[in-house]
Parts: sequence; structure tokens; C-alpha cells
Amino acid sequence: MSSVLPVGIEDIHAAAARIAGRIMRTPTVRSDAISRATGADVTLKLENLQPVGAFKERGAANRLALLTEAERRTGVIAVSAGNHAQAVARHARLMGIAATIVMPQFTPLSKVSRTAAWGAKVVMHGETLAESGVQAHALAKERGLAFIHPYDDPAIIAGQGTLALEFREDAPDLDTLVIPVGGGGLISGCAVAAKAVKPDISVIGVEVAAYSALAQRLSNRPVEVGGATVAEGIAVRDIGAVPFEIIHQYVADVLVVPERAVEEAIALLAEGGKIVAEGAGAAGVAALLTFPERFAGRRVGVPITGGNIDARILANVLLRNLLRDGRLVRLSMEIPDRPGVLADIAACIGAAGGNIIDVSHHRLFDAPSAQNTQLEVMFEARDAAHGAEIMRLLEERYTVRRM
Repeated sequence: MSSVLPVGIEDIHAAAARIAGRIMRTPTVRSDAISRATGADVTLKLENLQPVGAFKERGAANRLALLTEAERRTGVIAVSAGNHAQAVARHARLMGIAATIVMPQFTPLSKVSRTAAWGAKVVMHGETLAESGVQAHALAKERGLAFIHPYDDPAIIAGQGTLALEFREDAPDLDTLVIPVGGGGLISGCAVAAKAVKPDISVIGVEVAAYSALAQRLSNRPVEVGGATVAEGIAVRDIGAVPFEIIHQYVADVLVVPERAVEEAIALLAEGGKIVAEGAGAAGVAALLTFPERFAGRRVGVPITGGNIDARILANVLLRNLLRDGRLVRLSMEIPDRPGVLADIAACIGAAGGNIIDVSHHRLFDAPSAQNTQLEVMFEARDAAHGAEIMRLLEERYTVRRM
């Protein structure tokens, strides 16, 4: 069956031999925290531990190893929002090849600096990956550079498929793989590898709501994507032609998850699994959280495809999740403007076991009466029930509104 497809299992085995020693064989670990949260028996493959922090090393290492001598002398060019960029830059440097990377303006600064640190020339151009791609192709033609596509290339797909070979060797009892989808390179390669070893395994893709090109194409709808997402690594305009041919034959379904689920998955991995994941890297876990009934009782393998998340974004995601969980509580209070009131409120929260994080006191302008003042307070609670109990105690004495 693989012989009629652009990539077969023999290509993936050849890629595995070709890149052995150039990429890390990442750990495969069962996660009790994710399993308890989702009702599935969840095993993770930690691609966030690759030297550049993402699975993209696999495809880049394989593709660059196949360059001709003339292409190596001239150099390569790639377009990426981060992880493919770093992967191409690293392996080009290891092989002594000059690399140029075109990145869209929205790329997180951490990914830009890491790409440049591997010795690549970084060109910032365009508001979208599509605009960056036009520039990259123009530069490739102008300078005679070999274009290293992030996903629409059989050699890239074969390299990404080595992830599933390792996954199946380390966790042979898996019955489901849940894999994030951007341009489709990873899921197509993994589907070929997994199905060759275990034909009845279910391979399921995951897209974020703002960029659900595969789901739209599979349902014969016009592709409409765009918008802000924390999962910028899979914010791709459309699926590659080569991956789509494989996906259409081998992938059971594609699930679309909301932005909030991705944030919750990042937080769950950080707090429960002690794993740092970027938005795209956490998308598989987001699918388990969004559709628990789909995976209940199944032995599910999920690659944590990347960990290159900006520290500020990670901090914001964790704080937003604490607010959603009720472990951080923000209140607006109308209080009498007299001595001792602030101390009374602090004592009430402290005696109940809450920890005050922030206080903002607006005496002159925000209060409806000159006799009153407006107070905003944020405190930490053990859980939602504890936060609600503290709020109830405050409501016995003051007018309180949750923010």
C-alpha cells in the first residue's frame, strides 16, 4: 500500500539510519497527570527535549543529508515561524552549509534569537507565513539557494516519520496517536510509520480553531484561516499537497480545539507533568481535554512536539489558567472610607487561608460616593471552592463583585 504513496515505510527506515546520531532519541514516558485529567492511558514522547526544542530536527537533518555537493556549496534557504528555522539552521551549521531563514514579523523573539544563534542569516519579512514564503522563494531563485520546505517534501516527511518509529518501539501497546497538524508533514510521516507496523492503529490530527485548514478540506469546505493563536507553530494557511495525499488515506479524523484548551494543556503539562510545551506542542493534549469521551479508556500516544515558548507568554498562560481554575481570585469591593477597613479585609482573607497578591485602592475618582472608596484585590486560594468561601466571608461585610 505504501508503494503508491509519495513516502513509504522504507523511506522512513532509510531516514532513521541517515539521521542516527544527529538527532536525539527522545524519551517516551507515561503521564499519570495527563491520564487522570483525560480518562485515557496517555504516553508522551518528549520532542521538546531535542537540541532545538522541537521535532523539526528530524526532517531537517534528513533533507539536508540528501543535498547534492553543488547545493551544499551554494547554501539553503527556509521559511518558518521558528522551529523549522532553528532545525535547518542547526543542521546546516553542523554540515558546514550556509543557511538563510525568512521569518514572519510575528515570530516570537525567542525563536528569532535562537535561529540566529545557530549561525543562520535571519530575514524578517511579511505579516504571514505565506508572505514570508513568497520572499524566500524569490531569494532562492535570485541566489540559487536550495529551498528547504517545512512540510511539503517527501524527505522532510520521511524524517518526521522517524518519531513514530521510535514511539512504537518504546510503547508498542498504543492503539491511538494524536498528532498536531500545521502543514501536515509530521502527521503524514507518522501515519505511514505507525500504520506499517500496526495497521489498526488510529491516527488522529489536531488543529487549533483559528487554523483548521485540514478539517475544512476534508469536509470539502473553502479554507478560511487566520487570527491570533498561542499555537503559532501550527498556524499554517493550508496543508501541503504531499502530506494531504497521505493524510487522506491514513488519518482517521482531525479534531479542532479552541484556543482556551491549548492554554489549559500548556498549564496542565507544566503543573501536572512538569513539562514545558509551546502551544503547538501541547495541541495533542488539548484534544484529549476537549474530547475526553473520544479517548476514554484508550492507550493514547501524544508527541509533545515543541517546547519553544516565550517566557512571557508562558507566564501569562499560567496566570490566566489560575484565574480560570479559581486559584487566583480578583474582586472589586465598595468599602467605607475610614481607618482600619483595609486591615479588616486583609485579616479576613488571611484568617481564611488566602494569600493576597495585589491590592489597588481608588479613593478619589472611582467610588460612587465621597463616603466610600473602591478597592480591587487579588488573592490566591487553594482551589475554586476555597476562593468562593473567602468571597462569601467578605460579602458578609462588604459589597463585593468578582472580576
